[in-house]
Amino acid sequence: MDIRERLSCVRKPKLKKTSEPDRLRVFYGWCRKNKIRKKEAISVIFEHERGRDDRTQRFVNRMQETVYVRFQTPDEVRDAEGSIRMFSEYLIFMHDPKIRNSLNSALAANFEADRNQVGRQEREQIRTQLRNAYLSAYPDYHEPNYQMELPFSEAENA
Repeated sequence: MDIRERLSCVRKPKLKKTSEPDRLRVFYGWCRKNKIRKKEAISVIFEHERGRDDRTQRFVNRMQETVYVRFQTPDEVRDAEGSIRMFSEYLIFMHDPKIRNSLNSALAANFEADRNQVGRQEREQIRTQLRNAYLSAYPDYHEPNYQMELPFSEAENA
């Protein structure tokens, strides 16, 4: 039997979609910096299709330092149905002009982004774990002190 005939007889098993709608996950963590990703950011990765668990973990560990994992809500699962990708990642950069290197501002932005899908207690837990992970990685961190207004004395205005 020729090699071509043997190869044509062997069927490749089709991968089954093991996507259970209520079991898709959301991974929260800090973006891993490398030669391409040079900025610090909060990374939120949404799973659109459930694949092999070891492969998923390898991919997520390559992209971020995972701090918290939760399951998606039914609304989030409905958004994932039309997607052609395995994952979607959303980033909140620390160097963003609105965030201005403030950990509290970045955590507040993430807290507000999840307000329609996640309960308050779980959002507080996510915020606490993200803060603890960041402060353990950067123990010398302190909040930036920006001057919000110019102080004028009354004597100068007269």
